[in-house]
Amino acid sequence: MTSDTRTDVRVPNTASIEDLRFRPVNLDWDLEPLVDLMSTANLVDRIEWLPTVDSLRNELVHRSNFDLVRDTLVAEAADGELVGAIETSIGVRDGIALHSMETWVRPTHRQDGLPRALLLWAEDRAREAAAEWPLDQPHELGTWVDDNESGAIALLEAEGYRQVRFGFMMVRSLADPIPDRPLPDGLEVRPVVESDHRRIWDADSEAFRDHYAPLERTEEDYLGWFSTPSLDTSLWRVAWAGDEIAGSVWNFIWPEENERLGVKRGWLEHISVRRAWRRRGLASALIVDSMRMLRDLGLTEAALGVDAENLSGALHLYESLGFRRHRTGISYRKGI
Repeated sequence: MTSDTRTDVRVPNTASIEDLRFRPVNLDWDLEPLVDLMSTANLVDRIEWLPTVDSLRNELVHRSNFDLVRDTLVAEAADGELVGAIETSIGVRDGIALHSMETWVRPTHRQDGLPRALLLWAEDRAREAAAEWPLDQPHELGTWVDDNESGAIALLEAEGYRQVRFGFMMVRSLADPIPDRPLPDGLEVRPVVESDHRRIWDADSEAFRDHYAPLERTEEDYLGWFSTPSLDTSLWRVAWAGDEIAGSVWNFIWPEENERLGVKRGWLEHISVRRAWRRRGLASALIVDSMRMLRDLGLTEAALGVDAENLSGALHLYESLGFRRHRTGISYRKGI
């Protein structure tokens, strides 16, 4: 992966779009403009993810099956402002090589054909990457949009994408009473130490193999997680049964994002329990412990994401602990 070029990229379907140049992302000068573009687009679309320069750099550097020069495209106005961007990378899910796309366009440029031009460019790039893929697997295009993004939904459906799944962002007030959920007998929560990072990762990966379309994780994924800027694993809750990890919740606090959104929120991520310890109340105990910890740190709400059709009953569990649906995301796919 390199970031040493400003070579223009020829993008078809842009005849009606004036005064824009297209080129790959360059890490040397694009990070701050990209953060501004992403944050502006997300705030307009009520998507509560606001990256920082450091977090975006980490995501772009540590990504599997991804070439910064070939798999990113920005649209730059004559005055140098970035008005659109798209990126695509490949992850294997249930034996399918899924080319995932993420797109951001400033509201001022959403009616001039730019969103469609970016999408069609990414489709062409995905076909090229699929032809180079070393394994014999089917390939699909995929992306997520929020259900309030009517323009993006209309574009995807007009281009032949189909809805395949829904997901929820859920939020719970930490001012409401938090129930008691003791750890099952024989388990204990221990502080995270660096020497256990790999074991925690492997246990979580194993647990998520039972979920819908689990991602086949790579070494780059591992490096990315544990290179997250300001990573604080003291917030994590990891339950042990002797020398075995039974389950975990990886908690995160994003201060800069919270400040911009005007919230005091902590995130419960990677809520997982390995098979041998399921149906014993471990997930509930770790979630409750996490909420108490976040409350004691002065936060006022907890958030998490969930697959709407999770076979483990996660949605029902979260609702029983007071979480409520806050946003709905839609997964779209299309064959290559």
